Amino acid sequence: MILEERPDDPGASEDSDRLQEDSSNPKGYDSLMQNQPGQLQSHRARLHQQISKELRMRTGAENLYRATSNTWVRETVALELSYVNSNLQLLKEELAELGSSVDVEQPEGESVTIPMIPLGLKETKELDWATPLKELISEHFGEDGTSYETEIRELEDLRQATRTPSRDEVGLDLLAAYYSQLCFLDARFFSPARSPRLLFHWYDSLTGVPAQQRALAFEKGSILFNIGALHTQIGARQDCSCTEGTSHAAEAFQRAAGAFRLLRENFSHAPSPDMSTTALSMLEQLMVAQAQECIFKGLLLLASDTPDNCPAQLQLAQEAAQVAAEYRLVHRVMAQPPVRDYLPASWTNLAHVKAEHFSALAHYHTAMALCEGSSDKGELPGQERVFQPSATCESQGPTLPQHPEERRKLVLCLCTAKAHLKRAILGQEEALRLHTLCRVLRKVDLLQVVVTQALRHSLAKYSELEREDDFFEAVEAPDIQPKTHQAPEVKMPSLSQVKVTDLFHRLGPLSVFSTKNRWQLVGPVHMTRGEGGFGFTLRGDSPVLIAAVVPGSQAESAGLKEGDYIVSVNGRPCKWRKHVDVVAQLRGMGEDGVSLQVVSLLPSPEPRSTGPRRPALLWSQRECGFETPMPARARPWPILAWSRKNKQSKTGSQPDPCTNRNCVTCP
Repeated sequence: MILEERPDDPGASEDSDRLQEDSSNPKGYDSLMQNQPGQLQSHRARLHQQISKELRMRTGAENLYRATSNTWVRETVALELSYVNSNLQLLKEELAELGSSVDVEQPEGESVTIPMIPLGLKETKELDWATPLKELISEHFGEDGTSYETEIRELEDLRQATRTPSRDEVGLDLLAAYYSQLCFLDARFFSPARSPRLLFHWYDSLTGVPAQQRALAFEKGSILFNIGALHTQIGARQDCSCTEGTSHAAEAFQRAAGAFRLLRENFSHAPSPDMSTTALSMLEQLMVAQAQECIFKGLLLLASDTPDNCPAQLQLAQEAAQVAAEYRLVHRVMAQPPVRDYLPASWTNLAHVKAEHFSALAHYHTAMALCEGSSDKGELPGQERVFQPSATCESQGPTLPQHPEERRKLVLCLCTAKAHLKRAILGQEEALRLHTLCRVLRKVDLLQVVVTQALRHSLAKYSELEREDDFFEAVEAPDIQPKTHQAPEVKMPSLSQVKVTDLFHRLGPLSVFSTKNRWQLVGPVHMTRGEGGFGFTLRGDSPVLIAAVVPGSQAESAGLKEGDYIVSVNGRPCKWRKHVDVVAQLRGMGEDGVSLQVVSLLPSPEPRSTGPRRPALLWSQRECGFETPMPARARPWPILAWSRKNKQSKTGSQPDPCTNRNCVTCP
């Protein structure tokens, strides 16, 4: 958007006039540029005011939506929320674009392309992690919850930053880092037996209707949704006037499709329409179609250097037909309930326009292939021999051969080309008609420019062929068979690229110190070395396990049992210490002995319930697609929620007998 400065005084007006009279005046240009920061700041202030107004309207509508039970009122309020949510998305996008002082303009001429459909991010409210986490740490883990204020503050700051991520790789890394932390939180603090009393609020990306759940899976699913949505915004912002831009855009849309598929396969009973199975399936198909469109644009740029290459034109025709087929499928899904009930109508119309537009392009490139045959005796794949215009009679059209059979083939090829051009013209006119019917699309001038430009090219080529005599009756142009040589690949988001560390690492290894387990703290107990040592055998790392206790030894007298974990040696925490380090420390103890503190795991608090459960999130068996530092005995967590099988943790049972040479009896 190009901002125009309004002069505040007559002097400024005179300076503006002088600048117009002498555009080479560097002093006047510098004066104008100095006023630009204040102008941008004023624009930002107005946008912030409008955003605050929309947020107040959304809060009021949300309260009314929750308070009323009248169906008509709820439908009216839901419509208002959808309108407010759309305005908020537009205002925030405009605010983000003001971060750059350089205006990004769409290239003119042949490089003008149809705009893409980006997806808005899901909005959320602020969340208080401190109170429930401090209570849980104090009550379940037996530690001072206030000592973890730094970690909790870092978690809250990370979540707050994910509400407004930048539209680039940095923003994606930020969302992936928070998602990884949610996996750590899920494994440590959330279990059927005990979980923090949190309520996650998120707004639907398509309708703006609020939704809330206590399950952490809702938070994780919403972040994964925003990862996919951010990929769509990155893809839509690429410059498709160059092959590098089309490649980056196609990659972004394929990543978005992967995020939505990952969410669809691991999420059920969604509390908001945008995360329902039907909506996620539609979004995945839409992203695949947009990726296919970007692939076609890249091939079109490569073929622009050799417009007379008949095989290249035929390939473009099939690629365009493939794009049209993808958008027809998307439009069919968008037009079916329940998707059409909450999807913006402009999306459905744009998918229809693109289907007609690319179908017409398929016929146009087919006609170009028929009209631009090679000068040699080449054969078009699947077509008759194509004529080549004479170099000396370009204005009079092609020279027909004298042989009757060759003449018949050439004229038939000409008639077929005209038939394809007719279908191209009709298709572009239909696309323009559909564009005119939608009020939102009528405001997208770039869309009309692209379709009109394609129509003009088809009409020009048809007028050129219309000068030739028709020796045969008009033929019917067949449909173009869709085919692509570079099918889009649904790629899962790159969550493994961002390495994070568990914020609550100090609580201990996840294999033991989580709400899935219950334990009792024993000690400290003081022991001295006897003739047979301390009387116990150690095994494992982080934490070190007491594998066996010698009957009648000091360890048995002190109350140590097989299966206990050593958490402290002489007052120093050793939850993360390795086996060899703890053994070396115990062997180095003198006559004063050693003071140990251990934890004993308790049985599960209650059996698994067999009664009916109300619909909740899917209990997925799928594991995370990224690596995170975990102890050796810990199990990987699922992508959205914990597994039903993981509830029966091995840590609640007796340890397996020692079968390795690392088992050492402390002397």
